[in-house]
Amino acid sequence: MCTRVRRDRRAGRRPPRARALGGARPAPGRPRTRAVRHRPAGRRPDGALCCWYVGENPLARLGDTWDSRWYTGIAAHGYGHRTLTFPDGAVQSDLAFFPLYPGLVRALTTLLPLTGPMAGLLVSWSAAAAAACGIHLVADRLYGRRTATALVVLWSVLPHSVVLTTAYTEPVMTALAAWSLYAVLGRRWLWAGALAACAGLTRPTGIAVAAAVGAAAAYALWAGRGRGAWRIWAGAGIAPLGWAGFVLWVGVRRGDPLGGYLAVQDGWGSRFDFGAGAPDFVRRLLVRAEVLAFPVVMVVVAVALVLFALLLLEDRPPLPLLVYPAVLLLITVGGSGFFESKARFLLPAFPLLLPLAHAMAKARPRTAVVVTAALAGLSLGYGAYLVTIAPVPW
Repeated sequence: MCTRVRRDRRAGRRPPRARALGGARPAPGRPRTRAVRHRPAGRRPDGALCCWYVGENPLARLGDTWDSRWYTGIAAHGYGHRTLTFPDGAVQSDLAFFPLYPGLVRALTTLLPLTGPMAGLLVSWSAAAAAACGIHLVADRLYGRRTATALVVLWSVLPHSVVLTTAYTEPVMTALAAWSLYAVLGRRWLWAGALAACAGLTRPTGIAVAAAVGAAAAYALWAGRGRGAWRIWAGAGIAPLGWAGFVLWVGVRRGDPLGGYLAVQDGWGSRFDFGAGAPDFVRRLLVRAEVLAFPVVMVVVAVALVLFALLLLEDRPPLPLLVYPAVLLLITVGGSGFFESKARFLLPAFPLLLPLAHAMAKARPRTAVVVTAALAGLSLGYGAYLVTIAPVPW
């Protein structure tokens, strides 16, 4: 079992069992792996940890895991270099991955003597720092420094915050989203649109930033606010160009401008079904929880929905800070496939944490410190599990 999963990890392939649990029903003929169950107490630690990671450098592990391999492959060789074809005819293509992150990796490896994984880590770490600054500025502008500090702390100790230290796109997406929203709040429409366009080149969910900019622009025009209406129009027009441009480019390359990208995603077992497959997955999960990551993700998604309700009913932030997490939630909850990755998909949705940040800002300093330390410990432990033991993509 461990040999099979290790081969899949080195190939950058998601284990077929993970695809099935994520909501996509495995097609006949597609290779399978056995379900991974928790090891009973008292047995020797001869499982995934010893099998997968003996002799591996921690930095190499963070920079060369799951989707990271696809991004660094695109950076090194361009699109179309790598596909995985299954016996049933399903094809996983690198065209599913958006171009900004591999472009940044390619730029660093061209300018500096860095490997692709190390360049990816440098991009992610820098973006995580920029994201923290942007999140703080957004919250400080609206609610003050204490809430802003609490928001950044909470975001940095989320269960899946280990992703901020890996060669993944979420740190870049969060940084661009935070700074775009900050620009919107300051009515810097051209900056907001340009940053939203870059976010749209980072991930499929980057369209949420463009939606927030567009909603804010529409409200500003309707309310008659702001001078220089052409800037509002221009910012709103620029915002979706990155996302739409890449989707159309993939479609043209596949011979179907409007449906080509959807076909690529379908090859990965990822499609938008308005959450129709989620209840069945939850039922199976409640009957037999096979991997720790699945119940954790279920709890994270449920908490995110509750936090959005609190954000909408109690906090009532400016419109773009509602639209942005709403679209992220809609895409994440309404999409089928890769259920184990949904918590990671929500990592850029930092406005959802505002109700908790308000509560922490009002708490006594000792209480805030204890809560932060406890959350940090849980996040560290769970992050270590994801990186070293979890047999499914995250």
